[in-house]
Amino acid sequence: MLYSGVTLGIFKFIVRRVLFGLLTLFVVATVVFVLTQVLRDPAKAILGKDALSGDQVNAKRLEIGLRKCTKLADGKFGEPCHNISKVRQYLSWLGNLVLHHKAPTSFTNKLGMMEFLSDRMKNSLFLMFATSVISIPLSIFIGAIAARRRDKTFDSVSSGVNLFLAGTPEYVLATVLLFLFATNIWHILPGTARVRPSENPWDHPKNLILPVVTLVLAVVPYVSRTMRASTVEVLESDYVEMARLKGVSERTVLWRHAIPNAIGPALQVIAINVAYLVAGVITVESAFNYTGVGLAMRDGVLGHDASMVQFIAIFIASIYVIVNLLADVGTILVTPRLRTTFI
Repeated sequence: MLYSGVTLGIFKFIVRRVLFGLLTLFVVATVVFVLTQVLRDPAKAILGKDALSGDQVNAKRLEIGLRKCTKLADGKFGEPCHNISKVRQYLSWLGNLVLHHKAPTSFTNKLGMMEFLSDRMKNSLFLMFATSVISIPLSIFIGAIAARRRDKTFDSVSSGVNLFLAGTPEYVLATVLLFLFATNIWHILPGTARVRPSENPWDHPKNLILPVVTLVLAVVPYVSRTMRASTVEVLESDYVEMARLKGVSERTVLWRHAIPNAIGPALQVIAINVAYLVAGVITVESAFNYTGVGLAMRDGVLGHDASMVQFIAIFIASIYVIVNLLADVGTILVTPRLRTTFI
């Protein structure tokens, strides 16, 4: 009965979080649409200095679907024509995305978003996965050892290195790694990690070393510092002291008693940093010319492709929502004190 009550409570919590996540995505979609398609005319943005006359702007609006004309018998368009209102653009865009699961078409290359971005999304997600598989265990290990050797040499050195890495932007880390291992000092790794359309990102693992190392160095400081603080707090608790009094070895105390209870708070930071990787890969992909979502976002911004920017922004927001939901559920499952609140 008690188990059923806890399960039902967690299920209700998940439902509430999912609904809140959907509301968050709706707000993000609305804000992104307003910023990219309402505050500035996409046709004028694409044409730039070439927008010399109203006819050119209207022709571009018709081309990208923001203007509607009467279709003639020969398949061409003729008068009368009118611009589609911003409200109708938004409702059509949101309806196709939510109700019909139809991704928008790029304003610049005329391809559907899923057709153009499916491989890039796979590449970026694999880069995130590879970074997470390395950075999360490494962060937990460093944080746990630093807590066990509190105020000793390892703790001081790791804290200093973490502080330095946390204050260093990703593009600086990428530049330094390129300088050291791909250009002037040791030319032992490729300086680019471009993935061809017919290839998978794991086909050439050597190409991924520098991008993954850059992202690992960007993530580890935050997670390991949180893990250290959480582990220190647990190591000072009464039940850990009782285990020591019973003669349990310090290693067993750390890995069997402290780490399982300290990892709960760290899960939230892990979730934030994993979600951050989606946005952080924009810089890293640009630095290493890696064919992913980040590179597409950069090209979309430079090319004033509002449709692409909107879709990628919603994709990034969706990753944030999903990862944070998983972190919340994971924190509850590994923390007995939190589980009792659902009884």
